[in-house]
Amino acid sequence: QVQLVESGGGLVQAGGSLRVSCAASGRTFSGYGMGWFRQPPGKEREFVAAIRWSDGNTYYANSVKGRFTISRDNAKNTVYLQMNSLKSEDTAIYYCAVRDGRPVFGFNWYNARLYDIWGQGTQVTVSS
Repeated sequence: QVQLVESGGGLVQAGGSLRVSCAASGRTFSGYGMGWFRQPPGKEREFVAAIRWSDGNTYYANSVKGRFTISRDNAKNTVYLQMNSLKSEDTAIYYCAVRDGRPVFGFNWYNARLYDIWGQGTQVTVSS
């Protein structure tokens, strides 16, 4: 089975940067794409960013667009989320997820239910 392991979380001051990683084991990335989600304290899980494997197209939530960058390293079976200009509201547990199958038509990257495999999460805390 494919397993996803997040790492790189930690404590950072507001305005700082942090990069979290998601490493896949069990197989190489061969699904439709991968997304990052986060769950702030007391809130529901929300979409952060995603990348489509076929062409590398990226998608971002409005709240992080211009500050966060999702990227991949196929040789390492790893996806990264570079987070810059961090704010206190970015504090959350960050999860990576894989969508395996290609959609029939369009795909809603924001919908967590459309992803198949999830990591355990990594805590990111932004202090002010």
